[in-house]
Amino acid sequence: MAIAIWNGVILAESNQCEMVEGNYYFPPDSINKQYFKESDTHTTCFWKGQASYYTIEVNGQENKDAAWYYPTPKEKAQNIKDYVAFWKGVQIEK
Repeated sequence: MAIAIWNGVILAESNQCEMVEGNYYFPPDSINKQYFKESDTHTTCFWKGQASYYTIEVNGQENKDAAWYYPTPKEKAQNIKDYVAFWKGVQIEK
């Protein structure tokens, strides 16, 4: 079981994460949506496609663009469609 934690709160937990380039990607149904706000930020990966971001908000504190996902990934990244990965201080425990 992988667990994503920030600011003392569990953001996501799952036994069905996908590992890509050293990052745990959590299935969309495993995240605690109340902590996630859509962001206007987008980046592009040459083989995965365009990433969209979430800002994490916990107990009044914001972690801007601390999670990302691929809503329409390229063919080779279909296994992580809508799966959510983390950075910016979000801890992943196994």
